[in-house]
Amino acid sequence: MKAAQLFVKCLEQEGVKYIFGIPGEENLDMMDALLDSEIQFITTRHEQGAAFMADVYGRLTGKAGVCLATLGPGATNLVTGVADANMDHAPLVAIAGQAGTNRLHKESHQVLDLINLFDPITKFASRMPTPDILPEVVRKAFKLAQSEKTGACFIEFPENIAKMDTDSQPLSVGYTQLPEPRADQVAYAAELISQASDPIILAGHGVVRAGAWEQLAQFAKTLNVPVTNTFMAKGVIPFGHPMALGSAGLQAHDYANCGFDHADLIICIGYDLVEYHPYLWHPTRDRKIIHIDSGFAEVDESYPLECCVVGDINLSLDRIAEQATPHSGDLMRPLRKALIDEMNQHANDHSFPIKPQKLIWELRTAMAINDIAICDVGAHKMWMARMFRCEQPNTCIISNGFASMGIAVPGAIAAKLSNPEHAVVAVTGDAGFMMNSQEIETAMRLNTPIVILIWNDGGYGLIEWKQINQFGRKSHVNFSNPDFVKYAESFGAKGYRVEKAEQLSGILTTALADNTVSIIDCPIDYSENMKLTEKLGEMVSPIQA
Repeated sequence: MKAAQLFVKCLEQEGVKYIFGIPGEENLDMMDALLDSEIQFITTRHEQGAAFMADVYGRLTGKAGVCLATLGPGATNLVTGVADANMDHAPLVAIAGQAGTNRLHKESHQVLDLINLFDPITKFASRMPTPDILPEVVRKAFKLAQSEKTGACFIEFPENIAKMDTDSQPLSVGYTQLPEPRADQVAYAAELISQASDPIILAGHGVVRAGAWEQLAQFAKTLNVPVTNTFMAKGVIPFGHPMALGSAGLQAHDYANCGFDHADLIICIGYDLVEYHPYLWHPTRDRKIIHIDSGFAEVDESYPLECCVVGDINLSLDRIAEQATPHSGDLMRPLRKALIDEMNQHANDHSFPIKPQKLIWELRTAMAINDIAICDVGAHKMWMARMFRCEQPNTCIISNGFASMGIAVPGAIAAKLSNPEHAVVAVTGDAGFMMNSQEIETAMRLNTPIVILIWNDGGYGLIEWKQINQFGRKSHVNFSNPDFVKYAESFGAKGYRVEKAEQLSGILTTALADNTVSIIDCPIDYSENMKLTEKLGEMVSPIQA
């Protein structure tokens, strides 16, 4: 068989259901081979959209999402989404066509050194110099992409290699189990927790990847230790859990940071430094830290470890909980009450443009508990991370490693493909929406119903927020937008514009029931950004008093 046909068979062996991408001259043989496969090729409108779809698909399923591009500009367009997946530890395999090996040694049309381009942003980047090694390369790429810590891998497939014949066959897929934690590490962690007066847990996305959220909730309940989660771990402990303190990472002195100030022991579970810099929550560097994860921690001067429990997170939590002495204090409860009060206070706010708190209240009310929100990057991300209540993991997806704008619309398409039984909402600013809005056509063509909720402020709101904080004035952050309702209708989608607060609830309910792509243009009052910053600063003294 042709090497291109073998490649497709290897992908089938890995359980690939979708490939997101754009055909090109240098992947013609691959595209032809896919016609005889059960793998569904999703033709996107931009390679960045394809990479983001593979990124979110991998994050939600735990199986590597796959994206495909041609050489040169097609491959470079994949870079942002691939980097996002790698830094967010989402399993992804990117494939790019390449010129024939007979012209890679010289200056040639559209030829770039793709291995050196992708090497810094992947766990593994490899060229296919001969068809006979293809099964090994594909198996290694998927194995590394799906092994802790999961991430992105890249395969370059020259067009002349794709045409060659080969007698090789796909390799069998094997899975490895994480090791058990060492008994002495478990015992020391239990001792530290028992001796602490005010411990706090910081839960990261590794808990989601390990499927350890039930163990985390039980661990916190058994030991009576409060839990704050990173943006990427929203829902890892139900917000209704009495120990839940909400999300940390606003880079302001908020509820969670008050908890860190108060704590003498910080228990980091499945936490990656890229999710929330340690110097922001541990500037004093004088607290004891326990690191519980599948792998060893990154080195950071603000993350000095007293104890490191490495191995299966589920087993680690169960065994530590068996040995540690439960706590009886409730010093963190005022923090939780303050957070709940803040979430509730704008439920009946009818001001317009709409406040972020009101928009999130209505969105949470309209969506079912297991529906999925894909959050873009911008000022709205900060509000969603703080105010959007989650009872389950993977129901509010936030990119906070690479944190790239433009992920919400393509990500929502991937979320709907992987979870067709749940409603999916892309929560995005007007800037992030326009970066990959062309993928609306992809969603319409696939008959993939999603809701796109645009927080419209006519500018780069998060950057303006930071400019005002630092300089007291803004610089070059404003722009104009198209008519989003007409824009939606031009794709055959439905468009809605919120013109007063009383309309919001009904529009959200209608859009979620539309069974098509629905776009909601909602003017937002981002003057609340500065009020949030001021309020968080005022909170510290009364809660610690």
